[in-house]
Order: sequence, then structure tokens, then C-alpha cells
Amino acid sequence: MSSALNIVFAGTPAFAASILQTLLEDEHRILCIYTQPDRPAGRGRKVCPGPVKALATEAGLVVRQPEHFDETECAHLAGLRADVMLVFAYGLLLPVQALDLPRLGCINIHTSLLPRWRGAAPVQHALLAGDQETGISFMRMVEALDAGPVLHQKRCKIRTKETAASLRERLVQLAGAELASVLDGLASAKLSAEPQDSVDVSFAPKIHKNEARIDWQESAVRIERKVRAFNDWPVAYSYLEEQRVRIWEAHPQAQKADGLPGTVLEARNGIEVATGEGVLGIDRLQMPGGRPLSAQDFINAHDLQGQCFSCKGPV
Repeated sequence: MSSALNIVFAGTPAFAASILQTLLEDEHRILCIYTQPDRPAGRGRKVCPGPVKALATEAGLVVRQPEHFDETECAHLAGLRADVMLVFAYGLLLPVQALDLPRLGCINIHTSLLPRWRGAAPVQHALLAGDQETGISFMRMVEALDAGPVLHQKRCKIRTKETAASLRERLVQLAGAELASVLDGLASAKLSAEPQDSVDVSFAPKIHKNEARIDWQESAVRIERKVRAFNDWPVAYSYLEEQRVRIWEAHPQAQKADGLPGTVLEARNGIEVATGEGVLGIDRLQMPGGRPLSAQDFINAHDLQGQCFSCKGPV
């Protein structure tokens, strides 16, 4: 390492805490942690600290949790005289005046190969689009969303049965493995930032819960991508006898569907459902109030003969 950096870290969820843990194990100095305010969580809706705050508190770090990153926070950030602010899944917008306050700027860790999939949900959109590869980008932040020059990228193949949960975990591990060399390159001024090619820009807007509802008129391939992209949140779902059923795992089948979209074609040695193009095999699903079950366990507990999945819930 060329020299230790004075770092401000901003992040909130569990996968951001993984990057903070990597920083804690390095020789850099962490001046302050920015994370979102404590929120209600769990069935009891008890107000709890987020994973980054919990780890930062355990490590004895200074934690700030503003509702908005306003002029007060900009003044505080300026007073820290940080070398760099590292941002990963913070969840709050940094104002443009904050971006140049650290000596080396604000660096965002983004889970895509920019300029592809700028925005809040790059992992999900990569899976929805059927991308064969993705990766991580260390980007110098600018005013426009995820549009800053890229300091470093690392590619990652997307596996056949990859879910958003598994892909995100692999990308976080990849970012953690690359973090030391990126910070070393910043400290030694050996990293050069490359502008993004505006021709290749695509966007990954925030996912909303209603997007997880399955439209059986779509193809089996498209529906299976949705199942993987929304595992672990918000989880793809459909309705069966007006009960909302979450579908955790599925696979597309190439044969022609002999039935209207949503019709259960097979419910003895597996669950096969007709779609607008092809057949979807459902491997793991969950009824309200129950736990996720394999297809065979579900068949043993529920009679699906003659049933039809629907995109419409109870009126």
C-alpha cells in the first residue's frame, strides 16, 4: 500500500456492511460512517439500526444518520478533511456540492459494468434482460446519475440459475476483493478515470413490488427470468384460488403449451404451467402464512388438478 487514506464510508444494507468490514480489516483510517436513519423492521415493526450502523457501532466508529444530506452535512463532511468518500448502497442522494469535498472525490461502487444499467437496480435488470455477464464498477461520482468516469471495473459471468440474491453476493465479494487495489491506486495517483461511452447507456430504475406479479401471457423464458431477478425481493407471485402464491424457483421448458396461459398442465411429478410461449416448471413456491415448499411437497399438500394460476387477486 502506498499510504493510508482518510475515508468516509456511506452505506446502509447488509451487503454494504460487507464492504465496511473489508475496510475495517485494512490499514486505512475511517473518519465517519454515513448511513440511513433507523427504520421499523420485522413483524413487530420495531425501530432497528441498519446493518452498516450495527457494524460501525460495534467497531466504535462515528455514525451520522441524516434524513437528507443537506448543507449541515456538507459542512461536516468538509470539516473531516477526508481523502475520499466511498459510497455503496447508501440510499440518499449526495448534493453536487458534496462531491468535491473529499480530496480525491466521492467514489461509488456500482454493481454493473457501466454505462450498462445505471440506476438503483442493476442486478435485477441484468437478470431480467438475460445478460450473460455483469460486473462491478468503481466510479467517480458526478451530478448526473451513475454517469461519472470509471476508475476500475471487474467482469463477472452470470450463471444459468443465478438469482438476484446469489449474484449480488458474488458481486459484493468481487468488490471487496478489488477494493484494496483501487484504494491503493487512488493513494498513489496511479488510477486514471475513463469517461463512459454515452452510446451504450442503459438504465435500471428502482423495482416496485407490483412488477413481481407474473403475467402468464409472457413467455416461460421471460417469467423464469423474473422469478430469478426478484429472488430475494420482492419475490415473483401469482394467485391460486384468490390466494397469493410466491414463486421462488422455476425453469422454462421448450415444449408447446397445450392450454391457456396459467393453466396447470402437470401436478403429479412436478408442477408445469402453460404460458404465452412454452411451459414453466415451478420448483419452489409458498402459500400465504406457510414456508417455501418444493414442487413435490406442495403437490402432496395441495390438489392442483384443474387449477389455473391468475395474475388477478381477490376483488
